[in-house]
Amino acid sequence: MHSKIEGIIVSLYQQNNDSKNCPLPMKILVCISHVPDTTSKINFNADQTAFDTAGVQYVINPNDEFGLTRALWFKEKQGAAIHVVNVGGPETEPTLRKALAIGADEAIRINQPATDGYSVAQALAIVVQEGQYDLVIAGRESIDYNGGMVPGMVAKICGYAFVNTCIGLDIDGASVTAVREIDGGKENLKTTLPLVIGGQKGLVEESDLRIPNMRGIMQARTKPLHVKQTEHPNAMSQTLRYEKPAPKQAVTLVENAEQLINLLHQEAKVI
Repeated sequence: MHSKIEGIIVSLYQQNNDSKNCPLPMKILVCISHVPDTTSKINFNADQTAFDTAGVQYVINPNDEFGLTRALWFKEKQGAAIHVVNVGGPETEPTLRKALAIGADEAIRINQPATDGYSVAQALAIVVQEGQYDLVIAGRESIDYNGGMVPGMVAKICGYAFVNTCIGLDIDGASVTAVREIDGGKENLKTTLPLVIGGQKGLVEESDLRIPNMRGIMQARTKPLHVKQTEHPNAMSQTLRYEKPAPKQAVTLVENAEQLINLLHQEAKVI
């Protein structure tokens, strides 16, 4: 009788010890910006204080899509769990559903307008800290406002390591090897999790990007999409008005060298 009890105790001890030694799957949070398609015609309202959304098609920010695709590689190779997050109103949910259809496991929408980089970073940092994510992947910038400030601020608020303009990422346990683009070349880095990266093209190639299939679209309808309310955002800046680039002037055809010299001297005033 005693030997049976001792055997059970030993077995339970081994199972418990094995579970402690078994690492948990990596948790990845991919930040998704809801941006106008690059083919959209951009207009503003009558007083130039707000973007006119009429007839505009929205997509996943391209830099974020590169990051999501890399996260899917970690899911397939290492069993990582992928959550996607967006700061915005209900109009951004189709973009989050597309990310779910591509392969993300869960989505989070932070219900506040994305009007200021600092307030967006604050909201994202709360989600990062509450979810205890190992890796946060964001695009180095969004293609609408091109601020390029949110990933670095999230890393600072959370106390995470940060790699910007990231074009290569490999993870082994808690050890990270990253490659970032710098002026005139590349920089190879070693760091540890937890980590925030600002990714871009090169993290994966365009040919690696995923297109949602019918199965993925159907599954996305049943995957969790959580809406998180936040306190009033602590915005540090305010947009006053927008201006389009000045229209290009008409082209002047130059018939001879003498005319060109005259234009450069009198109009361009460069000689």
